[in-house]
Amino acid sequence: MKKRSLLVLGVAALSVVFLFALVYAAQKVPDNVLMDSKVYKKHKKALVNLSHKKHNVDYKIGCADCHHLYKDGKNMWKEGDEVQKCDACHTEAKAPKVKKGEPKIPKKEKIKKYHYSAIHENCVGCHKDLKKADKEKPVPTKCTECHPKPEKK
Repeated sequence: MKKRSLLVLGVAALSVVFLFALVYAAQKVPDNVLMDSKVYKKHKKALVNLSHKKHNVDYKIGCADCHHLYKDGKNMWKEGDEVQKCDACHTEAKAPKVKKGEPKIPKKEKIKKYHYSAIHENCVGCHKDLKKADKEKPVPTKCTECHPKPEKK
């Protein structure tokens, strides 16, 4: 009877260890993320290779400054919550050009629906704000500083 209880206890302990390992692995953040999205038929510029470490550790930018889940106009996302790719919500590539005489698509609607607008508002907007706050700090604000041109071979 004691052997059986020890076996059950051992299996339970291993299960707990395995469960914690899965939770830890699920929350481990990659150092770099290639900003690729399925909403584009073809990318016109080189993909951005985003460095989590540089943004979070070096620049002290909080996770919820980029990751979000809005409810009633408030970001409810908190560290430890599931991270979805941007195109899970921003499902279309780029807002269509508005023809002369047609009403413009409001900026809020563009950001909500279109991947291009959402990414550029979030990333470029933050970069421009940081540049304004500290003109001496080297913050990339030009397209090619984040979308590097491929090296010629």
